[in-house]
Amino acid sequence: MEGHSIVTLDDMSTTDIQDILDRAGYIDAHRAEVSHTCDGRVLATLFYEPSTRTRLSFETAMLRLGGKVIGFAGAQLASVTKGESISDTLKTVSNYADVVAIRHPKEGAALVAAEASRVPVINAGDGGHMHPTQTLADLATLRSRFGRITDLTVGLCGDLTFGRTVHSLIETLCRFGDVHFVLISPEELTTPQYVLDRIDATPSCSYTEVRDLTAVIGDLDVLYMTRVQKERFFNEDDYLRLRDTYILDEAKLAMSKPDMAVLHPLPRVNEIAVEVDSDPRAAYFDQVRNGMLVRMALESMVVGDDLAGYEPARPLSGKVGI
Repeated sequence: MEGHSIVTLDDMSTTDIQDILDRAGYIDAHRAEVSHTCDGRVLATLFYEPSTRTRLSFETAMLRLGGKVIGFAGAQLASVTKGESISDTLKTVSNYADVVAIRHPKEGAALVAAEASRVPVINAGDGGHMHPTQTLADLATLRSRFGRITDLTVGLCGDLTFGRTVHSLIETLCRFGDVHFVLISPEELTTPQYVLDRIDATPSCSYTEVRDLTAVIGDLDVLYMTRVQKERFFNEDDYLRLRDTYILDEAKLAMSKPDMAVLHPLPRVNEIAVEVDSDPRAAYFDQVRNGMLVRMALESMVVGDDLAGYEPARPLSGKVGI
């Protein structure tokens, strides 16, 4: 993966993805040993839309590896306000940094950035399209909870139309196979057809579309909650009407399996009641930790810095990204 950009997980083999998860687990158990892995490296975080967790996660990942961070947290703080293109920004910034993390509201922006950059670019989310590092965090959380990422019934609830985390997770789980998806949403926010087609194209995967969370929660191994994203709506009335459609509280959670895992990409608004946080089924703050760990793994891999003492468990494909 050295020198390659990570725009999507599609270009990685499942073996490569498992290796990233292995590295993240190794990092978690060997914090001191890896703390100087990226000494002298610089990460640039170019965030054209608001973010707290993802930006701080990327930055903390590099700092914990011994590197440094530059960048901006909002388009209003960048030369885009003067009309500079993404391409020109990357041609400039890639002279300063060893790796770039970019988030942008437009789909395809990360690919444009990767093609212009002289150094690896990691997609931190582009519009409603892809969010590969969040998917890796999700997979790491599933593996830590269940010891596997297959043979699961995965419920995805809320905004399934605009939720890039949902689309990325479904796509990647289909590559591993043996997953039944339960797609829970209002009529206005159903899963796009191209995502359903991807499930249909995987013989070992299947899906059910439902409107009522309580009717299916007892069947789920995983419940992936999402917020209804105000920034994706053109009509505020539609947003206000749909935002409270699904709220997970103690009463609903009581209907689920005792070992069900509740995931959420965060930030939440009110779709998960605060009372759920103390339940052992709540895994969304574990996702935050796992997100930092997989970003540590990725950042070190794309710049070619080896983790002290780490030995890959399986041969890697050698074909990744751009």
